[in-house]
Amino acid sequence: MAWQNHLALRAKRPNLYHLATVVILCSVFYIAGIWMNTRGGVANLAGTECATTQLQNTTAAQALDFETHHSAVDLPLAPLSPARASPFPACPVSLSEYTPCEDAKRSLKFDRGMLVYRERHCPESGEVLKCRVPAPKGYTTPFRWPESRDSVWYANVPHRELTVEKAVQNWVRFEGKRFRFPGGGTMFPRGADAYIDEIGKLINLKDGSVRTAIDTGCGVASWGAYLLSRNILTVSFAPRDTHEAQVQFALERGVPALIGVLASIRLPYPSRAFDMAHCSRCLIPWGKYDGLYLIEVDRILRPGGYWILSGPPINWKSHWKGWNRTVEDLRREQSGIEAVARNLCWKKLVQKDDLAVWQKPTNHVHCQLNRKVFKNPPFCQRKDPDQAWYTKLEKCITPLPEVGHVKDIAGGMLTKWPERLTSVPPRIMRGSVKGITAKIFREDTDEWKKRVAYYKGFDGNLAVPGRFRNILDMNSHLGGFAAALFKDPLWVMNIVPVEAEINSLGVIYERGLIGTYQNWCEAMSTYPRTYDFIHGDSVFTLYKDRCEMENILLEMDRILRPGGTVILRDDVDMVVKIQSIIQRLDWDSRIVDHELGPHHTQKIVWAVKKYWTAPAATDTDQTGSETSS
Repeated sequence: MAWQNHLALRAKRPNLYHLATVVILCSVFYIAGIWMNTRGGVANLAGTECATTQLQNTTAAQALDFETHHSAVDLPLAPLSPARASPFPACPVSLSEYTPCEDAKRSLKFDRGMLVYRERHCPESGEVLKCRVPAPKGYTTPFRWPESRDSVWYANVPHRELTVEKAVQNWVRFEGKRFRFPGGGTMFPRGADAYIDEIGKLINLKDGSVRTAIDTGCGVASWGAYLLSRNILTVSFAPRDTHEAQVQFALERGVPALIGVLASIRLPYPSRAFDMAHCSRCLIPWGKYDGLYLIEVDRILRPGGYWILSGPPINWKSHWKGWNRTVEDLRREQSGIEAVARNLCWKKLVQKDDLAVWQKPTNHVHCQLNRKVFKNPPFCQRKDPDQAWYTKLEKCITPLPEVGHVKDIAGGMLTKWPERLTSVPPRIMRGSVKGITAKIFREDTDEWKKRVAYYKGFDGNLAVPGRFRNILDMNSHLGGFAAALFKDPLWVMNIVPVEAEINSLGVIYERGLIGTYQNWCEAMSTYPRTYDFIHGDSVFTLYKDRCEMENILLEMDRILRPGGTVILRDDVDMVVKIQSIIQRLDWDSRIVDHELGPHHTQKIVWAVKKYWTAPAATDTDQTGSETSS
């Protein structure tokens, strides 16, 4: 029996040695794994094919720990069925300028009266394209601002029609491989600078009281382009019509613009948004339909704002022969405009040569009294003045906020630019924005300064002045993201989704910034390749269960330039789903920690759209394919 116990003890000893060895090795690998998984820094995104769009690590970024500790490696990808896992195909080359909600063929189904057919008419859910819109063959990264104001690559907007149609008016010239924009216009053949100087002699454009402007029927947006040097930010709009590509030219030049038309619905801006409105031979029938279109301009003008008109019928005595119209016709048109302006209680400040300027009253004290004389238009009753998404135009005056004294400014006085950017907007001071106080506004402004600094830490391109020009913020809230970037040579189109709990677009305009309303279940009223950089805060949480995530990301792909950058912040579960769809768009991307650290419930998706263009159109189907340049 003794010898049996001895043999059993000897048999157990090797097992103890093996167990100890396994424990030691596991401990070593565990410690090594922790060390490997906590190294600092964010790696450059791999695979970016255009040298100008490679993501760069700055010295500051290398000093920070941007490694995601529940990182892209740790986060599970959303499960994909085999049918949905494949990349989205390229759209046909013929759709390289596709604007889903302003499609020429679809528009023919709608009424031509009052230009209704040129309004937004979006595809039904079953008609939405599930493909990536290609850039045309030869597409080149646009010129940087300010050179882009005067030059656009022909390959990017291959349309020469305006160089012929508007040759005498000095809009645009074709030279070699590029278009040149001399700054001319129908009513300012000496150039937009000289034209704006003439306006500056009639109203003060230098003291910061005029900051936001709107140009109706903008042409190639030279008026807005040259106002930028005067710190005046202009939204230019024009329909997609026979003047092919005029808004597209504006955007390629680095000037804010949208496809739009004054027809039967309100413009997508809040009331009291703009300091100045402008029409230079814009062909809008201001005196028709009982002054309906001037009534809409009145809604979006701030109290004391200006309306500037040049072209027919102004100074018709000097131009009637060249305009090929009768004296009586032009006299009747001007009389009609003057009558509508009086009924709106506007004051005509001056008419000098080819320019006329009216001013909206600073309050409606006298206007309410004179309704006894001017019965029409009446004041609107109980309709939200800021509701402007597919909202029908009405023949009534949008009432201004009440005042305590005849000399008070309705809604409150705006601070002059640039102090206006960070001053508490009057809408917030008056308590008219639900849940937003002056304290919350200031904290939001400070928070976005920190967030943008964090972005610039891991995205070296955003830190380079001039690298990005056209920027879109998909869910702007109070405009803090744009405000944090105002010193850079760029502009931000601030979007307030119509589904947002708080309609804050009026606050954004009171800060001296610009923006528009948008439903992200539909396409935006802009051309493909509009934006260099797209930012979104909690966009996909907002639209959860409202529409398909992939449709929103495909729309982002359509309006983002090749080589453009995207930064999206959202809850971690949503970020994982976003990342899985981005893989199907063939963007380079990674997940980055929230600025407050790895344990925050939000994460950030940082992505770059690969640089690709359509091949030369040779096949009958003209389908795009990825071609590196």
